[in-house]
Amino acid sequence: MIANMHPIEELAALRNPMPEPGTVTPEDCYDDACQQVDQQRKSDALSLEAAGDQLETDPLLLALDDLKAQKEAVDAQIRRLLAWGREFHGSRPYGLEELARRAGYSVSGVRTAYGETEINQVAAQIGREPNRPRRGSVQGNR
Repeated sequence: MIANMHPIEELAALRNPMPEPGTVTPEDCYDDACQQVDQQRKSDALSLEAAGDQLETDPLLLALDDLKAQKEAVDAQIRRLLAWGREFHGSRPYGLEELARRAGYSVSGVRTAYGETEINQVAAQIGREPNRPRRGSVQGNR
């Protein structure tokens, strides 16, 4: 059991969990992994405290804002990957069922997850247009 931690240290511990025994490969690197997490916790606690002081905001709220931004970034990346898989991949698009299962969406969710905005972002990033023309603007602009 860990001795009493400061609340910011507790937040840092929750944001940077220690690996469970048996989850580090190779196993002889477990201690190194724990040391890395400990260092990350210390760095994170200092950053949270400094940001909280500078912004005069509660560190928990800052941590939640940070995770929300990360979640939104991951959601946007998933939408771009779905657009690539359906609109840019090879001669045939990936199937809706497979993409839905892997992305954690319903089939109809994959159909509506991305629109012209994401298609344009993908085209700009990979330097080419979609393989097939869009059928109207049913998807709309996201």
